[in-house]
Amino acid sequence: MKNLFSSRSVFDPAGQEKKLEELKKEQLSDGFFNDTKKVSKVGREVKFCEYKLEKAKHLQTEIDNCFASIELLEEIDDEGIFDELVSTISSLEKEIENAKLETLLSGKYDNYNAILTLHAGAGGTEAQDWADMLFRMYNMYAEKNGFKVKVLDSLDGDEAGIKSISFLISGEYAYGYLKAEKGVHRLVRISPFDSNARRHTSFASLEVMPEIEEAPDIIIRPEDLKIDTYRSSGAGGQHVNKTESAIRITHIPTGIIVACQNERSQVQNKETAMKMLYSKLVEKQELEEMEKLASIRGDVKKIEWGSQIRSYVFCPYTMVKDHRTNFETSDVQAVMNGDIQDFINEYLKRTSVKG
Repeated sequence: MKNLFSSRSVFDPAGQEKKLEELKKEQLSDGFFNDTKKVSKVGREVKFCEYKLEKAKHLQTEIDNCFASIELLEEIDDEGIFDELVSTISSLEKEIENAKLETLLSGKYDNYNAILTLHAGAGGTEAQDWADMLFRMYNMYAEKNGFKVKVLDSLDGDEAGIKSISFLISGEYAYGYLKAEKGVHRLVRISPFDSNARRHTSFASLEVMPEIEEAPDIIIRPEDLKIDTYRSSGAGGQHVNKTESAIRITHIPTGIIVACQNERSQVQNKETAMKMLYSKLVEKQELEEMEKLASIRGDVKKIEWGSQIRSYVFCPYTMVKDHRTNFETSDVQAVMNGDIQDFINEYLKRTSVKG
């Protein structure tokens, strides 16, 4: 019950209402809609405030209902009401814990959508199948948490699985949560592709970037871009196969390459690819800043940008272990079905202490 009392100010409803009022006044100011960048920025902030207010009101309503049930039980000894109250409090305490964790997501891009890119490691079909399994895991995680998933670009495996795939996960705090997943994921299992049923170790790497439409401190000059078009090879019907709508952009100064093929037109693919390029350039800038601060911030660089972050063992025993936090579980199937929030929460708690 202590958690219920402490949750009342998690989202600071009064502060959010004041900020929302100021933002809506700004939207009504003269010439506001002439600045598309400002419109996008303020619109994002309005949506964020409304999300926090809705969450705060929901939690407050549930808390009030719990106290009403307690008052009723003082008058009526009803086992059914008591059991329902215990269940509600248990569920509500989890919601409150997650709400408190969201207050740790105060990074510059934590409330942005996230662009994830999976790459199969060396090992051919085995590694490509592992990348596909991870893609399914993140799809299921997104579904469980009310996020939307959109595939941006993909390259199928030679026999099974995928060599690489880029996809957008959109929703509140998508990047703030999923940045915890960046790194190399290791699988140990009996290979279904090995006729001798030997145990194999496979690797897949995951990049996670915030979706950024444009960064004011990053300038991309047209002459620094090499833009190629090609025919899409993924799903999408006849259109993607008959026209050169897919886009590949190379940023010559850095050598960064981005591609998008799953939009309906070349223009849309280019717009999405440019967002991906801005995101990669911001990521590069952030990494350079982290390297400069490495001596001050200890092992943050290793945690955020490290290589192997987690092992998934299917045989000879079952275990999923995060090597950064030492959090582990034996329920491999639940993890592969998208139940990775506990791993993310442990990462957030640790990095908030380290920061």
